[in-house]
Amino acid sequence: MPRLVLPALNEIHFGSFEGGSLADYRAWAWANPPNVDCPGGGESRAAAATRIAEGLETLLRRPEETVLAIGHSLPVRYVLDACDGALPAQRLARVGHAVPHRLTRTQVARAAGTLRVWAASPRFADAPSEA
Repeated sequence: MPRLVLPALNEIHFGSFEGGSLADYRAWAWANPPNVDCPGGGESRAAAATRIAEGLETLLRRPEETVLAIGHSLPVRYVLDACDGALPAQRLARVGHAVPHRLTRTQVARAAGTLRVWAASPRFADAPSEA
């Protein structure tokens, strides 16, 4: 079976939060919009969504009938939500460890498209409405 490593499906680049407290990152993430880069050379959630969409598109071009993709929490949550047409949220629902999620080609294509559209004009699904 062919093995392909796709950095496009890696976890978000956390910048100065890398290797630190998840609580510290979450506090920052919950207080900042999706197009702001993580301090210290990290990446924004919008940039991560674009990268993840590129990774999904690479998987869709594969000739195999079945593809196994193994990923980290944020990319998996973004894909699971986006395959149903849901936009990324600022406070993400947890993803269970080592839990398989079976997606059809159509769902993966929808996730890639949803993430690309969202990243072009990002606003969290759970952001407070502006008055």
